[in-house]
Amino acid sequence: MMRIFALSLLLCLASAAPAQKADCPEGAAVADWRTVVTESDRVRLKDWRAAFTHALEQARSSNAADVENEGVLLQPDAALGGPIPNGDYSCRVIKVGAKSEGMLNYVGYPAFGCRISQQGDVQHFEKLSGSQRPHGTIYPGDKLRQVFLGTVVLGDETVAYQYGRDTERDMAGWVERIGEQRWRLVLPYPHYESTLDVVELVPAT
Repeated sequence: MMRIFALSLLLCLASAAPAQKADCPEGAAVADWRTVVTESDRVRLKDWRAAFTHALEQARSSNAADVENEGVLLQPDAALGGPIPNGDYSCRVIKVGAKSEGMLNYVGYPAFGCRISQQGDVQHFEKLSGSQRPHGTIYPGDKLRQVFLGTVVLGDETVAYQYGRDTERDMAGWVERIGEQRWRLVLPYPHYESTLDVVELVPAT
């Protein structure tokens, strides 16, 4: 039975087309992120702190007050440990450090709605509205953080690309608790616009 299930999982992952979710068997989500992550995203995750400190240097050169006002949210070593509960959240994106010349070193966006739900041994994260909507999986990590691997849904698209199908759509980061009822998603070296994206998450009221 386990051989049949494993074969069906491999087939569904191999056959899923871009912009479609794989029609995988119930409970097929893999709980170990190391068996799922692409090599390029493994590097991005490993180099998260270098991305964070470089992005802060860039932002402080032009937006020092904005950086300081964010407090612990933009402190690299603020992780306190502990998982993020399932539920609805108010999420705010901050782009730190310009990816290329002529772009802004600091951009803060208004809060949006997002949701975290349980899918077997892993959690699913999704932004609920907007022109760029991250979707993906939160995997168990270490004592301080969890791992996020996902993709971004654009414009009027209704279904997320499968992770690993399009490098430019793939997202990789760390989910960290940074306070009482406060978390962040740290996305080092995103493919668009910035050196670092930080998503603040607080329970929706």
